[in-house]
Amino acid sequence: MPFINDRLADTERRLMETERRIDAGRDRSGASVATGEGGGIESRYRFDVDAIMSAIRREILGQDDAVAAVERMLRIVRADISDPHRPLHTALFLGPTGVGKTEIVRALARALHGDAEAFCRVDMNTLSQEHYAAALTGAPPGYVGSREGTTLLDQELIEGSLRKPGIVLFDELEKASDEVVEALLNVFDNGLLTTASGERTYSFRNTLVFMTSNLGARRLQQDAERRQGWLGRWRSRGPQRQRQYRLVERELLGRFAPEFVNRIDSISVFQWLDGDTLNELVDLELARLNRRLEKHRVELRLTEAVHRQVREAGYDRKFGARAMRRAMRHVVEAPLAEYLLVTPNPDSEPRVLEAMPGRDTVSFRRLGHAPANA
Repeated sequence: MPFINDRLADTERRLMETERRIDAGRDRSGASVATGEGGGIESRYRFDVDAIMSAIRREILGQDDAVAAVERMLRIVRADISDPHRPLHTALFLGPTGVGKTEIVRALARALHGDAEAFCRVDMNTLSQEHYAAALTGAPPGYVGSREGTTLLDQELIEGSLRKPGIVLFDELEKASDEVVEALLNVFDNGLLTTASGERTYSFRNTLVFMTSNLGARRLQQDAERRQGWLGRWRSRGPQRQRQYRLVERELLGRFAPEFVNRIDSISVFQWLDGDTLNELVDLELARLNRRLEKHRVELRLTEAVHRQVREAGYDRKFGARAMRRAMRHVVEAPLAEYLLVTPNPDSEPRVLEAMPGRDTVSFRRLGHAPANA
C-alpha cells in the first residue's frame, strides 16, 4: 500500500506540472490579465513581497546586495514568469562564516511559510565521499532500500504548495562529492531529480534552490586587508562588486565545471560584518532573546554599559554574527538564567528586567510590569 500511495501521489504531481507548463505556454493575448488593486498580472502565487522583504531586512544586516538579489528573485517568482521546466530560481551565496548566508534562507522561510525551519536543508559535508552520494540520489537497483527511493530530501518542503514555492538549501556546496554535483546539474537543467532506482522523482520546479559556500572567502579577506588605508583603497579603486566577483570566480571554476556555474541564476557575495553594524547586531540578538522570554512573561532591556560590553565582546571579524551570539549568551543569558531560577515571582506577573553592570557579572533589576501582551 505505501508503494501504491507513492505512485498515486507522483502521478498527481506530474499532472499538476503538466497543467502548469500548459498554462505557462498558453496564448493570453486576447484575455484580460488585470487583477488586484491597481491592476497587475494574473499569478498563481499569493504572497506579499514587500512584507517578506521587510521581515528579511530586520534579520539580515550589512548585506544589502544579497538582500536586493533575493527581492529581485521574489518579484520574478511572484509574477509567475519563471521557466516552468526548471527550478523557480537557483542562487549561490558566497562569503565567510557567520555573515548571514544560511540565516537569510531561514528568514525567508519564516516570512514566507511562518516557520524558520520550513525548508529542506541538505548538509553537503555529509555527502563529501563518493559512496555517500546515495543519500541524495537513493540506493541504486539491487541495493537495500532501492525500491523505497529513500533520500535526504523532504518532498513536501521542496515542492511547496500551489500558492507558495518550496525552499531547499544545499549548505557548504564545495564539500559535496563530484557525483552529487552532477546530480544537482540535472536538477538545474530540468527541475527533476530521479532516484538511482528510477522508482521515485523529486520535482524542484516549484522550488527556490539556495546554495552556500565559503569558496573565495580567504581571497576576499586578503582583498579587504589590502584596502585598509587610503593607499590600499587607491590601488583597489573600481567597482567593489565586480572586483569581488572576479576574485571568487576563479575559485568557483577551480572547484566546479563551467556548465555547472553557468546554470546558477544569481551569485551573491556576502560581506564581512564591520563596526557600523555592531549596534544593530546587539539589538537583533536582544530581540531574539526577548522572543524566547515571552513564554516566561519577561521582557529584558540593556543599559548602555551592558550593550557596549556585549558589543565589544562580540566583535570578531573572523566568526561574524556567531561571535555576537556567543557574547550575548556569555555576558547576558547565563546570568539571566541564574537570576530567573532563584528569584521568586509568586504571582507569575509579567516582568520588565534591566541588565546592568555588576562587580563580577551582569546583574538585573526589576523595572515594573511588562506590557499586557508579554
